[in-house]
Amino acid sequence: MSKSILQTDDDICFICGGYGASEWHHIFGGAYRSKSERYGLKVRLHHNCHNEPPNGAHHNKEVMDELHQIGQIAIMEQEGWNIPKFISEFGKNYL
Repeated sequence: MSKSILQTDDDICFICGGYGASEWHHIFGGAYRSKSERYGLKVRLHHNCHNEPPNGAHHNKEVMDELHQIGQIAIMEQEGWNIPKFISEFGKNYL
């Protein structure tokens, strides 16, 4: 499993900042989950911030949109990609 390029402390929830975060959230899921893993586009989340309605990342479009934008900016900066290159890797532009 690769390390996250978005956070260095695996014990802190990326969304709420609380300690004891226990679940990995891959920023780009579905068909892009393996690329998220390979590029380190994942964050640690508390269960409530990850998978619980209404505010968990998997249930809240605004939270997911923000994570997509953060992830896109991070990988574009790290890899030196432009938007067309990002789209070729992850299917669409989130910015």
